[in-house]
Amino acid sequence: RNIPFVNIGERANVTGSAKFRKLITAGDFTGALAVARDQVENGAQIIDVNMDEGLIDSEAAMIAFLNLAAAEPDIARVPVMVDSSKFSIIEAGLKRLQGKSLVNSISMKEGEEAFLRQARLVRRYGAAVVVMAFDEQGQADTLARKVAICTRAYKLLTEQAGFAPEDIVFDPNVFAIATGIEEHDNYGVDFIEATRQIRATLPHAHISGGVSNLSFSFRGNEPVREAMHAVFLYHAIQAGMDMGIVNAGQLAVYDEIDPELREACEDVVLNRRADGTERLLTIAERYRGAAGKEAKAQDLRWREEPVDKRIAHALVNGITEFIEADTEEARLLAKRPLDVIEGPLMAGMNHVGDLFGAGKMFLPQVVKSARVMKQAVAILLPYMETEKASGGARQTAGTIVLATVKGDVHDIGKNIVGVVLACNNYEIVDLGVMTPASKILAVAREKKADAIGLSGLITPSLDEMVHVAAEMEREGFDIPLLIGGATTSRVHTAVKIHPRYTRSQAVHVNDASRAVGVVSSLLSPETRGSTIAAIRAEYRKVADAHERSEAEKQRVPLAKARANAFAASGAYQPTRPSFLGTRVFDGYDLAELVRHIDWTPFFQTWELKGRYPAILDDPKQGAAAKALFADAQAMLKRIIEEKWLRPKAVVGFWPAGREGDDIALFADDERRSRVTTLYTLRQQLGKRDGRPNMALADFVAPSDYVGAFVVTAGVEDETIAARFERANDDYSSILVKALSDRIAEAFAEAMHARVRRELWGYAPDEAFAPEELIAEPYRGIRPAPGYPAQPDHTEKATLFRLLDAERAIGVKLTESFAMWPASSVSGVYIAHPEAHYFGVAKVERDQVEDYAARKGMSVAEVERWLAPVLNYIPVRAAAAE
Repeated sequence: RNIPFVNIGERANVTGSAKFRKLITAGDFTGALAVARDQVENGAQIIDVNMDEGLIDSEAAMIAFLNLAAAEPDIARVPVMVDSSKFSIIEAGLKRLQGKSLVNSISMKEGEEAFLRQARLVRRYGAAVVVMAFDEQGQADTLARKVAICTRAYKLLTEQAGFAPEDIVFDPNVFAIATGIEEHDNYGVDFIEATRQIRATLPHAHISGGVSNLSFSFRGNEPVREAMHAVFLYHAIQAGMDMGIVNAGQLAVYDEIDPELREACEDVVLNRRADGTERLLTIAERYRGAAGKEAKAQDLRWREEPVDKRIAHALVNGITEFIEADTEEARLLAKRPLDVIEGPLMAGMNHVGDLFGAGKMFLPQVVKSARVMKQAVAILLPYMETEKASGGARQTAGTIVLATVKGDVHDIGKNIVGVVLACNNYEIVDLGVMTPASKILAVAREKKADAIGLSGLITPSLDEMVHVAAEMEREGFDIPLLIGGATTSRVHTAVKIHPRYTRSQAVHVNDASRAVGVVSSLLSPETRGSTIAAIRAEYRKVADAHERSEAEKQRVPLAKARANAFAASGAYQPTRPSFLGTRVFDGYDLAELVRHIDWTPFFQTWELKGRYPAILDDPKQGAAAKALFADAQAMLKRIIEEKWLRPKAVVGFWPAGREGDDIALFADDERRSRVTTLYTLRQQLGKRDGRPNMALADFVAPSDYVGAFVVTAGVEDETIAARFERANDDYSSILVKALSDRIAEAFAEAMHARVRRELWGYAPDEAFAPEELIAEPYRGIRPAPGYPAQPDHTEKATLFRLLDAERAIGVKLTESFAMWPASSVSGVYIAHPEAHYFGVAKVERDQVEDYAARKGMSVAEVERWLAPVLNYIPVRAAAAE
């Protein structure tokens, strides 16, 4: 099927990155993981991993790296392409990978028999495969050879090896151009045309290629290489190339390349003129060592344009300074105030939508554009109300009801999606947070909604979304259901939500940039049927693949998992905290907390992918990132100076001891009076190489101590955000919420540092700077209920009772155990030197029954709260199905 272009990160490859090779040969796997993480943060959707280095044991290096990468959430969320010229290394890698992976590569260079043998083995591991255009006579360098070899391989794979066509990725060989050798001049054209023919004649197969090979003759001149890659990809993607091995952090934007350089690159890529290489060489000298583009000086010449062009300019650039005067001028020139909205304002916003869809604008810029639009509409609204009374009405693209589901309080992502849809002329009815299904459906009927969008962050929201879908089915709705939020996924939507709502279609929307395309295709009478059919076919495959994947994972009985519990490698002498019981910290210094902010997730909230501070210099996103960062700094200055927020924390420590899979807390060092019990879950996944089945209780000694905490940026952020919303300033509303989230996380990090050095004092000499703490180099962990190491959100209730958090600092728990205000963080402190984060993953019925008995809860109730991690279908759910 058709997919957006997929960036395959090339830097975790010893043959393609000198830095990665040095790290691997030196055994620095931590540094090597950082390279892979940077690739993901810079936009790579697949990581190509290659360990083909003569001075190391490549197979052992592949195994070690993939094992470590699987434990890194930032890396493990994207598929891996196992890359090697030795098939034994490929197979070793496949054995270590979960989910869908890719193999790079196989070919017919050793004949059809060897090709089919390798292909069948790859298929047995459930992987997709990259096929090089390479046969017994060598690599294909002409258009005819590329197409012929790929056609032959396609028939062998589909007719004899049993491959699904969509699991085949052809690499028709990207070769260097502009080398000075005439035979090389048409290599770019040959690849592009081969791509076009392969996609036309070999249904569902994909096309990939090593893009950096193209510019090999210009190595050392990165601006020219980036421009060549951008030009090549522009034409190759139009021809059907849908994957590419690239350095995801170094891709120029086609429209932003200097026109003279772009034309010279197109001359060589498309082989348009005989002297193309010489002309590019001449121009390239001007870019050697270039540090980047200089910012264009601002001017006000746009103010001399007609009013409709001024409004369009203000919308695209997010300028509110003149919008009141321009809107009033446009109103006086128009027959009706509605004409201003449906004329220059919507024309401008349509242009913004086009730029956003083409990747030429970024989310913060779009939200600023929406601010301009809202302020203009607010000026026109009184006049429109008068017109509406006389029968006038605005035509919209459709009405969308958005809500954060019952029990959940997180709404930043929902608000962003609402802004983006509103920019594309959809009427948005935002029901806010904590919205029960009955209200969502009642408002949808009242407003004659064309679609409903659900958002949630915590895992109980997943079950609530299933409930809403089932209620829509029961009440006869037949409109699209959009699913989004941090814990949602395409797999969960396909497996749990989609089957409960068959009258229309539930669809996962993973970011705001995709929302408009999904909604428009589902609402259009021309595309609705084909879109739903495509989604259902995709979700069938996703569900089937999920079922196969889960069936292949070996899980062990609880008794066997307990027998394989973690055992400390050395003696551990617990340190007594400086106090027992709880202590409240009020009015924490905001300026100090800001020093601890991890800015990378802040940019991710705005769908800018990359690691701070490198993202500020990103060739594609850098300008948008710098502008957003400047706005954030300006707002932080006001937050601090005007004391918008009042951070508070409550922290406590208790004598503790492990009791099986649980942690007992006591009132004093005599340990005679139990205060409470913290219940934990144990991994049941079958382990290899002697690795233990972890539970958090394993990190607590028989006579130990445990801490707990709740911190909040302050209850004031909701009021401040609402004030901005009333002023039609969604940008500032979202910005203050995003900053409050970051301050809460910074507070948790700063408080943990104080705990380690002072309040518990087990690391009094620790001297990490705030920016170093982001990498968590310190001893001890602060796991939170509801997260991978303890996925049971109900344990938050125990923490809140223990700390008396609502009375102490005003933080409350919802019925689904979300914290209000949303900019809050809670968890426990564990000090064991070998304590580390891990994921419990799926659990079996025997553990759920044991856990329910220990907690004094019914099995059905535990199953409800652990629904996302159950490795079986509960009886009640099976009966419902």
